[in-house]
Amino acid sequence: MMLTKKTLSSSLLILGLAAALGACGNDSGKGGAEAGKAGSAAGSEKHAEGEAKKDEHAESGAELTLSSEEAERAGIKVEEVKVAALGESLNVTATIAPDQDRLAHVAPRIAGRITSAPAKLGDRVRAGQVLATLDSVEVGESSALLQQAQAELRIAEAELKRIEPLAADEIIPRKELLRAQAERDKAAAAVRAASDRLRVLGGSPSAAGARPSGFTVTAPFAGTVIASKAVLGTLAGPDTAMFVVADLSRVWIQAALPEAAVAKVTVGARAKVTVPAYPGQTFDGRVGYIGAGLDKETRTVAARIEVPNPDGRLKPDMFASATIEVVGDKRDLLAVPDAAIVLMNSQPTIFVYEQGAYVARPVQPGERLPGRTVIAAGVKPGEQVVTAGAYSLKARQQKSQIGHGH
Repeated sequence: MMLTKKTLSSSLLILGLAAALGACGNDSGKGGAEAGKAGSAAGSEKHAEGEAKKDEHAESGAELTLSSEEAERAGIKVEEVKVAALGESLNVTATIAPDQDRLAHVAPRIAGRITSAPAKLGDRVRAGQVLATLDSVEVGESSALLQQAQAELRIAEAELKRIEPLAADEIIPRKELLRAQAERDKAAAAVRAASDRLRVLGGSPSAAGARPSGFTVTAPFAGTVIASKAVLGTLAGPDTAMFVVADLSRVWIQAALPEAAVAKVTVGARAKVTVPAYPGQTFDGRVGYIGAGLDKETRTVAARIEVPNPDGRLKPDMFASATIEVVGDKRDLLAVPDAAIVLMNSQPTIFVYEQGAYVARPVQPGERLPGRTVIAAGVKPGEQVVTAGAYSLKARQQKSQIGHGH
């Protein structure tokens, strides 16, 4: 009986120890799991922090470094930002027109049938260059009169040549010599008159025998053929222009000034012109004319800006915008070319070149000027700004950001 009690007590003691050990094991497992979770959370937090730093680094616009060869291939150009004293200005829409003082509607002096028209629309022609050739009955008649006068002159000259030695030897009276000289002079005058008439009609005295009825229409000055109605085989007359020739080395920018601004614009005022065909480029000119009357319907006054156009890029009938300097106080403004500004994350941005690298910098644009934009904040005078190739730098930076983001 005593053995049984001791055995039972030992069993109970073993069970108690086992339970205690089990409890300790459970507590240790829970602690280990919690420690594992804490370690994992800490690791995740550090990883997230690292990724955030990477994203922040990419978002801030890391410096871009390019070699001189890479910059040249990308077309990158840098310009120093300067403060300029700019006066008040007036922006108007306009259209381009030929200089009316150098515009010619070319028509034949007499009616004729077109036999050739070597000048084509858009051709540049020299002064006196043949635009078209025509045939005319009137020119043919004038050519015949010239040939008749030339024949009579030859007869008169031959007669004078025969009489001169006879008169010198006093074989014939001197009055015969005088008569022969008068006949020669009369025939020469008839030739000159017939030649002048043929030349006025457009014919060529030297070609009167070869093409007696043919005459030409020529360019009055060097310019461009901007209109042509010459059709082979058709009749053309002095009442209808066959060609319109314009000297486009200078063009007119025709604008309308609002009534309220007329007093501020003066003849000779400087103007800058832009056209959609050449974005980012400006053409300088001056106001050459301000109308004397007001349009009753639009309440505007016609104005003309004269702009040199040596390369012919400005074409008649192009739409244009003009910024005209008006009377008023001048202001010191900081402006950069429009091509210097790009949008990055919907924020106007420029690239500043500093310490051998290109750095993206957000800016606050101000008013628009012809081909330039005033910068209200974000850049200082003297800084080097990328004025060409900014979009190439933007693409490189975006590519770099994608690389960081994997």
